[in-house]
Amino acid sequence: MAGVDNIARLPELRKKLLWTFALLAVYRLGIHIPIPGVDSAALAEFFAQAQNTLFGIFDMFSGGGLTKMSIFALGIMPYISASIILQLLTVVSPELKRLQKEEGEAGRKKITQYTRYGTVLITVVQGFAIATGLEQMSSPTGAPMVLFSGLSFKLMTILTLTAGTVFLMWLGEQMTEKGIGNGISLIIYAGIIAGLPSALINTARLMTVGEISLFVLLLILIVMGATLAFIVFMERGQRRIPIHYAKRQQGRRMFGGQTTHLPLKINTAGVIPPIFASSILMFPATLAQFSNNQFLQDFSAFLRPDSVIYNLLYIGIIIFFCYFYTAIMFDPKGIAENIQKQGGFIPGIRPGARTSEHIDKVLSRITLWGALYVSAVCVLPMVLITKFSVPFYFGGTSLLIVVGVAMDFMGRIESYMISRQYEGLMGKGSKIKGRH
Repeated sequence: MAGVDNIARLPELRKKLLWTFALLAVYRLGIHIPIPGVDSAALAEFFAQAQNTLFGIFDMFSGGGLTKMSIFALGIMPYISASIILQLLTVVSPELKRLQKEEGEAGRKKITQYTRYGTVLITVVQGFAIATGLEQMSSPTGAPMVLFSGLSFKLMTILTLTAGTVFLMWLGEQMTEKGIGNGISLIIYAGIIAGLPSALINTARLMTVGEISLFVLLLILIVMGATLAFIVFMERGQRRIPIHYAKRQQGRRMFGGQTTHLPLKINTAGVIPPIFASSILMFPATLAQFSNNQFLQDFSAFLRPDSVIYNLLYIGIIIFFCYFYTAIMFDPKGIAENIQKQGGFIPGIRPGARTSEHIDKVLSRITLWGALYVSAVCVLPMVLITKFSVPFYFGGTSLLIVVGVAMDFMGRIESYMISRQYEGLMGKGSKIKGRH
């Protein structure tokens, strides 16, 4: 109650929260606006048969926009894909690396601009693929997906999906700038949360018809609760490397002499590894939906989500991407150089290259535990999904996203309130000083 009272006393924070929720409401309204020319009934029949393929994951991240084939069917995933591609190119491209490190704010704006261009390009390609695929698809009963196929339908679909994704990208940027929290993450979070009621209704229906027993339902709830607690515990976990700053004198003032720490998160890569791993492993099952090729059918059956081979590959790919993405996001050499420039050092470690090696060694160790944690969170609930037909929304990846974004959102609200209280104290102090 104290936190709610503090929010009520801060009109700026209240305005930011209202702005954030209003933009999320616009996003949820757009999910229900369909693309012209698509038979919604035939589409619903098709997606009822494609829940455990790549479409199921994409539909979860698009907030149900893909099953409705709405203007936001692609969601914000093209923007995330473009951001990841730009980050990968930054590692190999000296020009992009120079923009990111040397150009400062201007360089970051340039990279953001490139990301927007990449988003449009990816959306156009995906829009063309979706339009072409819809024209060739039919429902399980044989009804065609598209009412009037042809070039006009392709152009309309590409234009609609591109405009929808660009608008979502703008909504996310507005939320980040004028609201609270990361707008892109909040859009994904809202999409997953919006699917929870239908997932609960579906679970209740399965229990009513006898496909899920009361014991299994209780087991699901216990596993979900334990998974949530485990995620919160691990996401807060960090390895703190102590840093000492030597005293130095400038004129008559003495600076430094304090001790701080460098926090290294256990899960630096976040939810990117399980998303990539799921997309790669479910790609054969998705292709098998469109093809009668016997090899694809056999390979898709071999990589069933409940098979040992699938889960071993899933864990291996998650571990690989945890290390790969952490290496992209975290630069031990740059951090060691900054510590040295500021006159800091790690006790017992020489500044410079030795400090970089020490940070990299510690990061590699905790990344292994982070990768194992992410693998456990994603694989164990997957057993429930495959064994008991539990919806994707109860999976580890969705829980990881929901908990992570919620913790970040609440942390930003808390930081905002603390900063405003601190500014208020500083303001009172200056007034008291002025009276003297």
